[in-house]
Amino acid sequence: MLRLKTTDADFATRFARLVKDRRESDENVSRDVQTIIEDVRLRGDEAVAEYTQRFDGHLPQGDGWRIDAATCREAFDALAPDLRAALELAAQRIRTYHEAQLPQDRDYTDAAGVRLGAKWRAVDGAGLYVPGGRAAYPSSLLMNAIPAKVAGVGRLVVTTPTPKGEINPLVLAAAHLAGVDEVWRVGGAQAVAALAYGTKTMRPVDVITGPGNAWVAEAKRQLYGVVGIDMVAGPSEILVIADAKNDPQWIAADLLSQAEHDPAAQAILITDDAAFADQVIDMVGVEIALLPTARVAKASWETHGTVIVVESLDEAPALANALAAEHVEIATDDPDALFAQIRHAGSVFLGRMTPEAIGDYVAGPNHVLPTGRRARFSSGLSVLDFMKRTSFIAVSDASIGAVGPAAIALADAEGLAAHARSIELRLGI
Repeated sequence: MLRLKTTDADFATRFARLVKDRRESDENVSRDVQTIIEDVRLRGDEAVAEYTQRFDGHLPQGDGWRIDAATCREAFDALAPDLRAALELAAQRIRTYHEAQLPQDRDYTDAAGVRLGAKWRAVDGAGLYVPGGRAAYPSSLLMNAIPAKVAGVGRLVVTTPTPKGEINPLVLAAAHLAGVDEVWRVGGAQAVAALAYGTKTMRPVDVITGPGNAWVAEAKRQLYGVVGIDMVAGPSEILVIADAKNDPQWIAADLLSQAEHDPAAQAILITDDAAFADQVIDMVGVEIALLPTARVAKASWETHGTVIVVESLDEAPALANALAAEHVEIATDDPDALFAQIRHAGSVFLGRMTPEAIGDYVAGPNHVLPTGRRARFSSGLSVLDFMKRTSFIAVSDASIGAVGPAAIALADAEGLAAHARSIELRLGI
C-alpha cells in the first residue's frame, strides 16, 4: 500500500501519480471487445450462443435463452422472510427517492408571444446488465430497474450470465420485485452487443445500464451512440476522510467494503493523525483475515490502498476534489463543513454512523456511480438516464414579426439563404 504525507517534499509528485493512475481495461480488452461486438452485429444469435458457451460454459438453445416470469416469481416466493423483507424495504426506499427526481414538463408563452416548452418522455426499452455467478448482486438490479420503471420505460430487459447454466435465485427474485419484463441468460460483451443491435431472438433496446467487468464496461463505451449508456464504470473506489475520534476498526471495515469488490478497487484514507493512520492500517490486516473475500480485498489493499496524512483536515477537500472518487465518507464531528467544499464525488456519506454500505442497499440514492475521476463531469444513475427531453416551439403571426427579422439577419450572416427565405416568406418580405 501507499503512504503519503502532505509535508513530504515529493508529495505533489506522488499524489499526482495517484490521481492519474488508471485501473481500467487495457488495449487487449478493447481489441477483444471490438471483435465480439462486430461478430454479434453480423452473426447475431449464432455468435451470442458461441461466446456464451465459451465464456459461461453453457449453450443457450430454444427456451433456454430466457428465464420466464414464473421462475422469477418462484425465486421471490422462496426467499427467507427476513431476506424478502430486506429486498422489499430496499425497493421501497429506492423507488421513493427516485420518484422525487422525475422532471417537470414546461409550457409557457414568453414576452414576444412565442410559445415554448419541453416534454420529458421515457425511452421505449432499456437493457440492464446484471453480473452473475460469484458477483451476483440483487441490489444492483433494483438500483437499475426501479429508476427505469419510475421513468416510465415500457420494456425492461435484463441480461445476466449464468456460469455452467446456474441461475442466481436472488437476482431472479429482485427481477420479479422490480417488474422486469425479460430476463436473458447471456452475459459479457456479447450481451451488451445483442442489446444494442438486437438479434433474431433478442429485440434491441435504447439505453443500456448496469455494472460489469472490464469487457462489459468496454463494450458499453464502444457502443455509445448506437445506444445510450449510463456511464463507463471502472473498479470501485472509496475515499474516507476521518479524524482520530473514530474507531479504527470501523474505518478499516469501511475501506475494505470496496476493496473486496475487485483486486483493482481502490480504498484511500485521509486523516490528520499519523497514529490513527497506523491503527487503521493494523485493523485492515485484522479485518482482512476475517473476510471470506480476503484474497480479493488483500490484493486490492496491497496494490491500490493508500493512506494520506495531512496536517489539517482543512486540506482534505482539495485532495478529494482532485481524486473525484466514487464514494466519499466524511467521518468527523462536522461533516457538512467539509462537504460544502467537496465539488467532485459520486456520492458522499456524512458522519461517523454512515458507512458507504448503507448506500449500497437501503438508503435510497443510486449506488451506480461514476468511477475513474469521472465524478468531475458525471453523476450517479437516475431516472433521467432513462428519459429524454423534446423541446417545442409555436410561433404566431404576431410573434414571428417580433423575432423573425433577427433570425433572418443571423441566417444571412451565416450564408444560409434558404433558412432566411423560409422566414421571409412568412413575413411577406
